[in-house]
Amino acid sequence: MTATPTGFDRLPDTVRAYLDAHARGAVPAAAECFTPAAVVVDDGSTWRGRAHIRDWLSRSSTTYTYTTTPTAAVRRGTDDWEVTQRIEGNFPGGVADLAYGFTLDDARITTLVISPA
Repeated sequence: MTATPTGFDRLPDTVRAYLDAHARGAVPAAAECFTPAAVVVDDGSTWRGRAHIRDWLSRSSTTYTYTTTPTAAVRRGTDDWEVTQRIEGNFPGGVADLAYGFTLDDARITTLVISPA
């Protein structure tokens, strides 16, 4: 399937729930969006399993203060979605555009890869 731009309102419920919970700093709610054996890749590190992902979410939500603004959403396949967000805050550089690549299975996130957009 080719990449198909889509509206944010057409993203899967789980992706929207994760993005909302993460933006609010609601770590338990964000972690529940993942399967028990999910994998997250961010900033050169990999976290495996919901417990480790919860730890990553806790650290990422307290290390810096920032806001997120979704700028694009693309469907890359049946279970693959990408959301680009601009983050602005008190981290080095202050502004970054990041691509969040989601793979879903049974309405939960199995893989999330965050990379520069």
